[in-house]
Amino acid sequence: MSDRAREVDVALSRQLARVMDDAVTVPGTRIGVGLDAVIGLVPGIGDFVGSALSGVIVRDAVRARVPMVVLARMGLNLLIDAVLGLVPGVGDLVDVAHRANRKNLRLLLREIEREPLREPPSPAYVAGAVALMLVPVVAGIAATALGIWLLWRWIT
Repeated sequence: MSDRAREVDVALSRQLARVMDDAVTVPGTRIGVGLDAVIGLVPGIGDFVGSALSGVIVRDAVRARVPMVVLARMGLNLLIDAVLGLVPGVGDLVDVAHRANRKNLRLLLREIEREPLREPPSPAYVAGAVALMLVPVVAGIAATALGIWLLWRWIT
């Protein structure tokens, strides 16, 4: 393990990826189902909570100063996750296969092992990282609003 891997504590990201994407295995299969798919069943609110929790892995990536391209890829994974959550039921099934948290953890670990510790981040890096962290949260809020609106239309 490199010095950088020792310096950046990703234990919480590892645990979060496991709980969100692979908490239990479906008996008789190798398919893992996590909290992300379960809380996603709650219209709107579940997707918001899932996006917020998933942001922890991106936060660790920012702390590790991974390249902006990798942060953008992580943000895209979370955005896809949020958009899938817009489709009630079916979106949650597809979410089980997408596993955005596992993908983002792999991206983070690969960058930590690949690159030596970089210089302190520039203001532009920090601004871009904050913007990329906000995209999934905003998408989660949009999914929440849309889910509540669709539920309201269905009820009334």
